[in-house]
Amino acid sequence: MRWRGRISMIESFYSIDPMFALAVLGMTLATYALRAGGYWIMGQVPMTPKIRRGLEALPGAIIVSTVLPIAFKGGLTVVVCLIVAAAVMAWAGKEYIAVLFAVLAAVSLRAAGL
Repeated sequence: MRWRGRISMIESFYSIDPMFALAVLGMTLATYALRAGGYWIMGQVPMTPKIRRGLEALPGAIIVSTVLPIAFKGGLTVVVCLIVAAAVMAWAGKEYIAVLFAVLAAVSLRAAGL
């Protein structure tokens, strides 16, 4: 009687809802299709200097478009911390040092009541 309960618990642990499995499979296929399709499309595009410059600018544009709304919503403290992090990163070139200085700036500004 005691072992029967354990087997039932293990079986229910490994069981999976068919709709969940179908959703995960569908998302996996869609993700793969988009990535593979992007590589295929870019393989068909001639790589001119203008397109190369545009592709090289994408990572910075994505970071700015992600961080800027957070900065505007976070207020003065967040903007100052981002400026501190960017300045330290330009000076030291080390991400961990930039994060450390930004955190210290945030702690200082919060302690000052901002």
